[in-house]
Amino acid sequence: MRWTRASLGAAAAVASVAAHDLLQRRHAILRNFPVVGHARYLIERIGPELRQYIVAGNDEERPFSRDQRRWVYASSKLENNNFGFGTDNDIEHTPGYVIIKHRTFGPAVPPTASHSGEQAWLPCAKVLGAARGRQHAFRPDSVVNISGMSFGALSANAVTALNRGAALASCLQNTGEGSISPYHRSGGGLVYQVGSGYFGCRDENGRFDLARFKDTVASAPVRALEVKLSQGAKPGLGGVLPGVKVSAEIAATRGVPQGADCVSPSRHAEFSDVDGMLDWVEMLAAETGLPVGIKSAVGDLSFWHELVRLMADTGRGVDLVTIDGGEGGTGAAPLVFADSVSMPFRLGFSRVYRIFAEAGLHERVIFAGSGKLGLPDNAVVAFALGADLVNVGREAMLAVGCVQAQKCHADTCPTGVATQNPWLAHGLDPALKSVRCANYIRTLRRDLLKLAEATGVEHPGLIGCSSVEILTGQSEATPLHEVYGYDPAWGFPSDVDRKEIARLMRETAPEGHRGESSPEPRGTRTVGTG
Repeated sequence: MRWTRASLGAAAAVASVAAHDLLQRRHAILRNFPVVGHARYLIERIGPELRQYIVAGNDEERPFSRDQRRWVYASSKLENNNFGFGTDNDIEHTPGYVIIKHRTFGPAVPPTASHSGEQAWLPCAKVLGAARGRQHAFRPDSVVNISGMSFGALSANAVTALNRGAALASCLQNTGEGSISPYHRSGGGLVYQVGSGYFGCRDENGRFDLARFKDTVASAPVRALEVKLSQGAKPGLGGVLPGVKVSAEIAATRGVPQGADCVSPSRHAEFSDVDGMLDWVEMLAAETGLPVGIKSAVGDLSFWHELVRLMADTGRGVDLVTIDGGEGGTGAAPLVFADSVSMPFRLGFSRVYRIFAEAGLHERVIFAGSGKLGLPDNAVVAFALGADLVNVGREAMLAVGCVQAQKCHADTCPTGVATQNPWLAHGLDPALKSVRCANYIRTLRRDLLKLAEATGVEHPGLIGCSSVEILTGQSEATPLHEVYGYDPAWGFPSDVDRKEIARLMRETAPEGHRGESSPEPRGTRTVGTG
């Protein structure tokens, strides 16, 4: 009888824990895997000790190290995201290690409160579409925005959480090429991505339909358009959403048959060269009044040379250039494409930017970057190279619950982020995770603002290449502009835009943290002296 009572008591306790796990909404893993899911949190708690003595160091895992994931998780929960006892990175023996050079004196005085800057306005230093006179040109309210991830690749709950998070953080969410779903309509502003499948704006034969396109744009808070040419996760390939994942909702959103494989070709059917692409871009802008950009990974540079030549000679052009690094993203791809096709972000971006700068067009275009730029050190390098915006994809997924299980392609994501499995998706609570998404974006902006202040400028877009050096050994470092063949004056907005963004940042800074701009000449204001 004693053993029977003990067994019944244990069973009741397990049932109670299971019931609690199923009803709670804070942890997707516990909701999807009641009772046994607690083992994950126990292992995570003792993870540093296990890795230190048995498995791996804090900076060894890929694509995101334990330190990087911990920073995102802590930031999303507004927990302590500081690290103690100094860096455990092997700075002295890591070629390519980034060093950001602070200044002893500068016009910006950094706030000292632990959470200062999280509510700060950190807008783009340029006005999107202004250079080309677009009717609905605007200044993006955030230098950090959510990268393109489609409904279909992500669950409905994940898309909802990201869109609500975008609204809370006053940033933009890119729809991905899967069109604008009902879950993109939760308050966040959108960049409508038009891919080669023309989802949401296609006719029965899969060709672009202008009337449907305009109806889709008018039905949602679309602020800009993005024509996707390629992406870093699978450059040169189109996407395939297996028929088993094409639900009635996804079919209605994309305008494709339910239950059939949803294929996006590797090339656009509406244009076959740069000249035709520019005609199409100008048509989209004329029909909607919206700024229009392109997104591409970087491979052969002849496309970019031709684009810049035609923009200079004909007056047609794009408003936004988004460069996606070959480091990959959420899209599933053959291993060789994920590992070896297209250039990594810094190399690809710098080559494209240099082509625009040599033609004198770099100040007339907004440059955005994506590819592991949701970490402050990577983002600062992007800004120093000339990026005006950074887009976060996998980092935003981490903020809403991703544990880097790397099951995005298998429909078995344990936290309900990258799956269409109803049971797994139900574990992700959009109300809670949207707040975590917003917290992460605000914290990243805060750290970027602090880094800008440390380098002596008011805004991360004013950080120049001279503020960053790349270590090449224990006793050698090379300035960023020398590494990528830049003129030291490159990487900045125009003089007019620089003065305006500095004025805006000073006017919106908290009392006691405002300074006057230094009179240094362009291209020299970020030289480190500390």
